[in-house]
Amino acid sequence: MFATLKFAALLLAVVVCWATQDYDYNDAEIDEEPTLGDSPYGSLWPLPQKVKISTVVFKLSGASFHIFDAKESSSGASCRLLQNAYRRYDEYIFTSSRKQGQNKSKKALASDMSELQVWITSADSECDSYPSVTSDESCEFTGMVFKSINRTDIHDFPRFAHRGLLLDTSRHFLPIKVILANLEAMAWNKFNVFHWHIVDDPSFPYLSRTFPQLSQHGAYHPYTHVYTPSDVKMIIEFARLRGIRVVPEFDTPGHTQSWGKGQKDLLTPCYSGASPSGSFGPVNPMLNTTYDFMSMFFKEVNTVFPDAYVHLGGDEVDFSCWKSNPDIQKFMEQQGFGMDYSKLESFYIQRLLDIITTTNKGYMIWQEVFDNGVKLKSDTVVHVWMGNKVEEELQKVTEAGFTTILSAPWYLDYISYGQDWQKFYRAEPLSFKGQLASSDESIKTPTCVKYIYGNFPVFWPNTPGLKMPK
Repeated sequence: MFATLKFAALLLAVVVCWATQDYDYNDAEIDEEPTLGDSPYGSLWPLPQKVKISTVVFKLSGASFHIFDAKESSSGASCRLLQNAYRRYDEYIFTSSRKQGQNKSKKALASDMSELQVWITSADSECDSYPSVTSDESCEFTGMVFKSINRTDIHDFPRFAHRGLLLDTSRHFLPIKVILANLEAMAWNKFNVFHWHIVDDPSFPYLSRTFPQLSQHGAYHPYTHVYTPSDVKMIIEFARLRGIRVVPEFDTPGHTQSWGKGQKDLLTPCYSGASPSGSFGPVNPMLNTTYDFMSMFFKEVNTVFPDAYVHLGGDEVDFSCWKSNPDIQKFMEQQGFGMDYSKLESFYIQRLLDIITTTNKGYMIWQEVFDNGVKLKSDTVVHVWMGNKVEEELQKVTEAGFTTILSAPWYLDYISYGQDWQKFYRAEPLSFKGQLASSDESIKTPTCVKYIYGNFPVFWPNTPGLKMPK
């Protein structure tokens, strides 16, 4: 007995399949739309768009079961991504039975489901490429595995194209094995974006080939608490094999105290009256050497991180140090900025975006950059993270014509008494004002919403001439 899996696209954070079996179901099917409550058949996680569960059960045994490529598939044995997934899922399903002494030499029973044929239907199998925000993750699946396999039809597609998890490795250095364990858990739960908040004020663990002094002086320890180029490459490949994107964040001009320990004159000297205080503030936006450094640094970032996006931060910029510095004050006067230091921030951000544009990467920034009136390029992605007036902020950002991503309702580090998870599931990212995309009242998606990022919903504004993903 066999099953055939149809993959619309090669993203193995999801299992995409359509099974056919030689069996008379005798109309023994039970439709179950996704609803809350107990199920006699076990639980599916995450909950699919549509589920049809049958009482028909097949046995699934490591003695006979194996996974291989269907003849019709556009991919085959040369696809390392697929072969790696076959091995992983075989281990997931049969590890316990094999530890108990069962093995593939045991004779298969007639009622066993013996094989799973994987059929990649897309012309481009994407075996050698990286997942992207436009990747198609729609799927059809038959079968739920609990030592045996229920005949279960699943029609699913992600509501949000980006379902992410942010890890901060600056405030708390995370060993590689911890990052890999998180990526494994993400794949199991169909999260497909690792937002790597890799550096910040406390430490600079990213080991740069171009500027090795950054981690040499900025990391908690220059040898034990850094991510080497080979470490980063391994993490990105581990993620790729599980259909997970790696989006790095290098936050400037604020949150850069660790940068200044290894890069002379990068940060702004703060003053107490007429004398330097000995402390430093944000990146110094008036020096040409600042932009020479950023140009070289982000060229390296572009070669190390293959994703189409880089997060540039821009949040929580404290203007007090800039205000205290007499050289900055003179620069403000020369530029005609008056006393509006958001214009100085805008000056820096615009020059940084010009640098990133030369690398052909897309970029994201935190919402304060938008809130402070910084003049942004039309293709800037605005990341909404502050918890107050979220709906109002989303409406403002999308009405201004920008793509936006949302994480405000899902900060896991905010600990409180009781069951925190309930408020995470009650959060509705589309609950802001917008016109319906269709006259069909069953469709509740505003026209400004074209795409959704997961811990970041992405809203593509309804702007004439704006190129949107397919």
